[in-house]
Amino acid sequence: MALKLGAYTACLHDRPLEEALEVLQGNDLSSVEVNTGGFIPSPHCHVDLLLSSEKARRDYLDVFSARGMELTGLNCNGNPLNPLPGVGPKHADDLRRSIELAGLLGVKNVVTMSGTPGSDPDAKYPSWVVNPWDGVYMDVLDYQWDVATEFWRDIDARARAAGVRVAIEMHPHNLVFSPVTLKKLVDLTGATNVGAEMDPSHLMWQGMDVPASIRYLGPLVFHAAAKDAMITPGVDIRGVLDTSFERVPANAADKVPTGYGFWVTTWPSNPGWKFVAVGIGHDVAWWTDFLTALADVDPDMAVNIEHEDAAFSRIDGLALAAENLHAAMSKM
Repeated sequence: MALKLGAYTACLHDRPLEEALEVLQGNDLSSVEVNTGGFIPSPHCHVDLLLSSEKARRDYLDVFSARGMELTGLNCNGNPLNPLPGVGPKHADDLRRSIELAGLLGVKNVVTMSGTPGSDPDAKYPSWVVNPWDGVYMDVLDYQWDVATEFWRDIDARARAAGVRVAIEMHPHNLVFSPVTLKKLVDLTGATNVGAEMDPSHLMWQGMDVPASIRYLGPLVFHAAAKDAMITPGVDIRGVLDTSFERVPANAADKVPTGYGFWVTTWPSNPGWKFVAVGIGHDVAWWTDFLTALADVDPDMAVNIEHEDAAFSRIDGLALAAENLHAAMSKM
């Protein structure tokens, strides 16, 4: 067995699935992850149709197998615990439907985020507690973990019944944003089918040792993303926690939705850190260590490139990431 190298097709949302797969093939990638809801649309997976038709599911899987490719993950990143009525309930429903669809398709992993509730039962907005040095925030965390435990017990049961694993991306702004909080969720829920999607980029800018994090979680690492990040000069005055972002104009052509009436914001001009193409923030030797640590957990694990480096076009950034990932794989 060998690690399966591929890509998450969200960066190729501007073209049909078949054309997106041609791009992956051209970079010698065979693993594919598609979006099925949450923060962004799902142009490469028509969830309603696939849930309703066995023939549609067969035809859909044939699109991959005919090209020697494998659909290794459904991605439904969002905030299923958000108290905003236009966000949380939709994202939670998208996740449930993604689990059901993964089971019907025979796809092993559904990728998502843990979500973040509000601070209390009457809260209107989600609240992310960064450092509970003031005891009042312990009360907030107690409430949030109670909400998360109830929700994730149900999700784990659904995943178990469907024969699917749910891999949580440890992402800041979420209750689960580190290996320690991932393990806490699993322990609180007694989950058997909830674990981690090892996206190293979010751990990098928080200052974590990624291979050590993989070893800490061990078999709880179900799935992986190849996404790089780097600390940049702005860290001198901003640190790695920074709120100097700006709103995107409502009429902007390329705004990315996060919920009804809400969009991804713009970064400061000199951020403290940023996402970069694989190999830019960390060299090939680092990525070899990363892949080796993953293979020690599961030598058949899927590792899918997630391209979010604005300095490169979608095609060029994906190609550079693939080149460096293959180079790292060759040194294992």
